[in-house]
Amino acid sequence: MATLGVNIDHIANVRQSRKTVEPDPVQFAFLAELGGADSITVHLREDRRHIQDRDIFLLRDTIKTKLNLEMAATEEMLKISKKLLPDYVTLVPEKREEITTEGGLDVKNNKKYLKDYVSRLKSSNIEVSAFIDPVNEQINCSGEVGFDFIELHTGKYADLKGEEQYVELQKIIESTYYAIDLDLIVNAGHGLNYQNVEKIASINNINELNIGHSIVARALAVGLEKAVREMKTLISTN
Repeated sequence: MATLGVNIDHIANVRQSRKTVEPDPVQFAFLAELGGADSITVHLREDRRHIQDRDIFLLRDTIKTKLNLEMAATEEMLKISKKLLPDYVTLVPEKREEITTEGGLDVKNNKKYLKDYVSRLKSSNIEVSAFIDPVNEQINCSGEVGFDFIELHTGKYADLKGEEQYVELQKIIESTYYAIDLDLIVNAGHGLNYQNVEKIASINNINELNIGHSIVARALAVGLEKAVREMKTLISTN
């Protein structure tokens, strides 16, 4: 059974739209945990468009579950993560002009740099994940670099419908088993919502699903704790 990581970046988006102090993502992380979240995910971006440095350090001190820090593989973020010591780091590609992460990390063409970078993180006892597309070549390279986890990018699956979505689902299933054979732990996320999550959650050996936008959107209607409980129920029944 997959666990649930709740991404609270969108709470910070609301706060930063007014450059004020509320809503506080740290308080909402507490509600997410009450709802059953198994970990809290935040993306500290270079431009600090939502999550701030203050947030991640308060989360490290207050949450009772695990902290997953999404970040680009930069020297600035390396220093911050070594000071923060999250439970694990997920390396993601990052472009200033994008609204949200648009695709997976290109491990294949950055192997040398990433191998050194991952080694430096792991020297501080931080487990490291690569957010990648469900492509065997990227999975192979992730294993060679030394990642502990991969997180399969489910955005394409989420955007498709019907037969095309089914084909993409099969690719994610095959990628999961391929990675497991390489002794990689497999997470998945991006674009998952209350309508499409169950098929992904039913894949054997998926360790964790990271979901944010759809839970926060649902919380506007029913409250965050209930929104998390509903998503947790969908995942737990598979």
